[in-house]
Amino acid sequence: MDIGLLIGNQDQAAGTGATFERRDPVTGEVVTRAPAGSVEDARRAIEAADAAFADWSEMGPNQRRSLLLRAADVMESKVQQFTELMIKETGATGPWAGFNVKLAAGMLREAAAMTTQITGEVVPSDKPGTLALAIRQPAGVCVGIAPWNAPVILGTRAVAMPLACGNTVVLKASELCPGTHRLIGEVLSEAGLPPGVINVVTNAPPDAAQVVEALIVHPAVKRINFTGSTRVGKIIAETAARHLKPVLLELGGKAPLIVLDDADLDAAVNAAAFGAFMNQGQICMSTERIIVDEAVADEFVAKLAAKAKALPAGNPRDRVVLGSLVNSEAAERIEELVQDAVEQGGKLVAGGTRTGTIMDATLVDHVLPGMRIYSEESFGPAKSIIRVKGIEEAIRVANDTEYGLASAVFGRDIQRAMKVAKRIQSGICHINGPTVGDEAQMPFGGVKGSGYGRFGGKAAIAEFTDLRWITIEDPDQHYPF
Repeated sequence: MDIGLLIGNQDQAAGTGATFERRDPVTGEVVTRAPAGSVEDARRAIEAADAAFADWSEMGPNQRRSLLLRAADVMESKVQQFTELMIKETGATGPWAGFNVKLAAGMLREAAAMTTQITGEVVPSDKPGTLALAIRQPAGVCVGIAPWNAPVILGTRAVAMPLACGNTVVLKASELCPGTHRLIGEVLSEAGLPPGVINVVTNAPPDAAQVVEALIVHPAVKRINFTGSTRVGKIIAETAARHLKPVLLELGGKAPLIVLDDADLDAAVNAAAFGAFMNQGQICMSTERIIVDEAVADEFVAKLAAKAKALPAGNPRDRVVLGSLVNSEAAERIEELVQDAVEQGGKLVAGGTRTGTIMDATLVDHVLPGMRIYSEESFGPAKSIIRVKGIEEAIRVANDTEYGLASAVFGRDIQRAMKVAKRIQSGICHINGPTVGDEAQMPFGGVKGSGYGRFGGKAAIAEFTDLRWITIEDPDQHYPF
C-alpha cells in the first residue's frame, strides 16, 4: 500500500520524492510504502497548520464538537481497515486492534465533550471598577509524536484534545506503522475538518531526529506531546526547553503488581496474566514486575505459571493470545534479558522460547537486583517475579525503579491496600485490578522517568491551552502621577 503525507487535506509526496518501506514482522512482506519526509516537509506541514489556526481557533465549540463526533463515527466505520493495517505493520492481534479503534473513537467523543468545558473564572480584584478574568485560549500549532504499540489509541490521543481546545495539529507518524497513523489523519479529514487543521508527516527511520527537531523548533509550534521511550523523551524535552516550549511526556514504565498476603490469588493471577501478556507485553502500562509476599508466593507462582503456559502464541492472523513482537531486534533483546536472569539464578517457570518474532508467555521467578530484567523495561512477554517479606519490602521494591507510570495492589483488606497504593510512586495505581487500563476521561500520565503532564478529559485542557489574565478597567481611574 502506498500512502502520502497529509498536508492541508492533500495527499502529498515527500519533497525529494523519497520513500521508505514498512515490512510485516511475521512474513517480511512490504506492507506500506510511505514518504520519507524531510525537514522541509515538516515545515510545510507546520505552515499549513499555522495558516488554519485563526479560523479553527475561532470556530464555535459546538461546531468543533460536531466534527469530532463525526470523526469518531468515521473511525469506527474503518475498524476492519485499521485492524488489517495493525496486524501487518505491528504484528498485533485482531482483538487488540479492535480495542484500539474502540478506545480511540471514545477519545474523540470525550474530546468533543470537552469543547464546552474550556472555561475560565472571574478573579476578585483590589482595583475599584475592575473586572478581572482568567480565561483559557488555544495555544497554536501542536505537534503530536505517537508510537507504534497502541497506534490508533496513542495516535488519536496525540491530536484529539489539542483539536478540541482549538489548536491545529501536526501528527508525526511512527516509522513502524506509517499506514495506521496516516489513516487517523484520513479519518479526521473525511469527517470534515478544514484543510490544515490536521496534518500527518511520515519519515524514514534515519531521518527521525532531524524531522522531530524541525517540528519542535519551528516558531509556530507552541506545544509538543510525545509518547514513547524515556531515552527519546529526554531528548525531546531538552530540545523543547531550549526554546521554552511546554511538553507533555508519557514515557516508559516498569509497572509493579503487588500481591499481598491476603490477596485473592486467582484474581491476582488473572490480572497479572492480562497485564503482563496483552499485546505481547508491548504496552507502557504492562505488568513488568510481579512482587509477591513470600507467604503466598509458591501457590501464586504455580497458578500463574500454569496460566502462562496455556496462552497460545503464534501468527496474529490465527486464534492466538500472543501475536508477534514488533521486530526481530525486540525479540532478541527480550531473550537476552531472560538468559541473563537465568544465568544469575533466576528460575524459568514458564515460556522462554521463541520462533522468529513470536515469543511464548515467559516468567522468571526469584528475580533479584543485578539481573537486567529487574530494572530494564522488557516491553515484551518476559516478566519477573520478585519475592518479598511483608508490606514494607514490597513498597520498597515497587519504588526501586526510575519509572513511575502504572501499578497495582492486590489485597482483601482495602484500607491496607489503599495505604500501600498511596506510597507507590506512580501516576496510576489500581487496587485489585490490572496495571493495564485506560479510559478516555481519566487523567493519564506518570511521574519520575515515566514523564509529566496528563492526557485525558479535563486534565488535558490545561496542557493544550494558555491561561490568560484579562481585565476590563475604569478608564478614568486614578494614577499616582
